[in-house]
Amino acid sequence: MNHPAPVVRNVGKRGIKRHVNPLKHEGEDGLFTQTWFPICLSSEVRPGEVLGQTFLDGKVVIFRGENGKINVMSAYCPHVGADLSLGKVKGNNIQCLFHSWEYDETGQCVRTAIGGQVPPNACLFSYPTVERYGIVWVFNGEEPLWDVPGFEKDDSELAFHVYRHKPPYKCDPWLFCCNTLDFQHLIVVHGFQVPDGSVDKLHNEVEWQPFGFDYRIAAQHQGGVSLNWQLGIRGTSIYRQQGVYDDFWFGYIAAFSLPQPGMHEAFQIFAVEKGDGTPEAEALVQRRLKIADDLEVRTIEEDRSLLDTMRPAPGNLVHADKSLGKFYQYLRDYPRAHPGKDFIT
Repeated sequence: MNHPAPVVRNVGKRGIKRHVNPLKHEGEDGLFTQTWFPICLSSEVRPGEVLGQTFLDGKVVIFRGENGKINVMSAYCPHVGADLSLGKVKGNNIQCLFHSWEYDETGQCVRTAIGGQVPPNACLFSYPTVERYGIVWVFNGEEPLWDVPGFEKDDSELAFHVYRHKPPYKCDPWLFCCNTLDFQHLIVVHGFQVPDGSVDKLHNEVEWQPFGFDYRIAAQHQGGVSLNWQLGIRGTSIYRQQGVYDDFWFGYIAAFSLPQPGMHEAFQIFAVEKGDGTPEAEALVQRRLKIADDLEVRTIEEDRSLLDTMRPAPGNLVHADKSLGKFYQYLRDYPRAHPGKDFIT
């Protein structure tokens, strides 16, 4: 008896193409998302010091004047292009090492070594800059579109642990942020145990804002520990989490830098409630900070190999990806600019 030959399906010969709705990378078309990026720790720039740092697709200088104010400006002197990170702080100004031209806190040249009229166009690009939680934050834009987020509890009620997590991740910050609404990822990679049907509830919990979102999740985590958290993203570079883990509240912010396209560092902010000042209470605070630190570092390191190697190209999404798909569209619509381009490169 003759049997028909098996049918071999070659999708390439059938002309089926990969279905992709692409996302823009940082720096694509010469533009970057308009968000707050952490650039260094406050402790890295003492009064009178100058720090050079790569940022976006160029270089900036960070310096603190006698008044204690932090400044982040383009790194290259508009006279002949010397690197101002080799210069020094004079009062509240930065002075170029090459010809001693000085620039004030607005970036305007106010003095040359030989005197005479200062060229009116001799200026640096000065980025909007704030310090919060021991971190220097820089906004990619002429004016901030929103504020650096805080926690639901007042800072005065909290004890903090802040540091710069290394080594860098080999992807744009927004790719890390996508994980927050990737409910499949939370369940499969990070071991969140959620009741049947709760993914639909999570979709309904997401509260969208012009520059981010928040939602609440109650679940069992690794080891059967219960959690009740609010999770959210601000801009394209800040993840915020706060709520109860096991039997205590803690807040956590992972803020992602952009030293160059396709790379970022995670600046870690941990917060727990203060004690009453006794040695026992302080020991409890430190134990809780350690638990929070261990948990979050383990979690973000579970993502490292995935994020360092993937090529983000969303295409075949399913119902569980409903909120993730909305975040992808949020990223496509997010405002992008590069007002400092002519100065930092």
